Amino acid sequence: MNLKQLHQFLVIAEEGSFRGAADRLFIAQPALSVSIRSLEKSLNASLFHRRPKGVVLSPAGHALVESARGMLAHAEQARKAVGLAAHGSWGALTLGFVGLATYRVLPEGLPRFRALHPHIQLELREGDTLTMIEQVRESRLDAALIRGPVADDPQLRQWVVESDDLILAVPAAHPLSGRRRVALQEAQAGHFVMYSQRHAPGLRDVVIAQCIRAGFIPRICQEAVQVQTVVSLVASGLGIALVPATARLHPNRHVRFLPLTDQAARNSVSINYIARHDTAASPVGKLLECLMPASPGQPGKNRQTRN
Repeated sequence: MNLKQLHQFLVIAEEGSFRGAADRLFIAQPALSVSIRSLEKSLNASLFHRRPKGVVLSPAGHALVESARGMLAHAEQARKAVGLAAHGSWGALTLGFVGLATYRVLPEGLPRFRALHPHIQLELREGDTLTMIEQVRESRLDAALIRGPVADDPQLRQWVVESDDLILAVPAAHPLSGRRRVALQEAQAGHFVMYSQRHAPGLRDVVIAQCIRAGFIPRICQEAVQVQTVVSLVASGLGIALVPATARLHPNRHVRFLPLTDQAARNSVSINYIARHDTAASPVGKLLECLMPASPGQPGKNRQTRN
């Protein structure tokens, strides 16, 4: 018994005759008869009662109909699954992400990914950059969205999926809060809420480097891990902070976000997508295509990559 015979059997059952089934299947009637006799022999049962004007199902034939339909349906499902898997559109994907990715990268990329690849099961896990880098190395995560810049890693590939400016966040009552834009040097007297050296060293290094470039070393009053937490601490009046410009997408009435005139602050931070070298062509690659910004005139085309 094989799938071809089962398909032929169902067509004969639907047509009620070997001749009609042969025409529909585009095969010779004798060849169809031989195939069905072989099927009946393998099952040790007659599947049809022959009549002068056609055939009707026997009790054994009735018993086979639903099973045959189920087997053909499962076979078709398996064929589709193999095809999707071969093109990276089937399976499961575990993605780590930093909180900053929820501002724009995930809201813009995930709906597109789910629409294009509904058969890929996606699991999201929030974490900090250093922990997720290690988890990707150890294959505990398939990929991750982390804060950049980060150093190159021989085990990983990384792509910049969003570049962003640094801007100054100050409490609403701060003397600079009424300004439309400021030079970073004007904030040197303030106390800074800083990113954790342990959990966000890349972003911390960029912020300190910006301050040094502006001519001062920041006075740190508090440390935090996530950008949202930094903004909340600024809202509490604890200090000021340099944050990615996307933080403005979630406004806080107690905080003013001020663009910087410093050219060095432009595109100084990023969100990077990382994956192991040996997984970048699987569903991981399909997600990357949906997260990458589009080039002008070429929606969805990768604009920046790093090895």
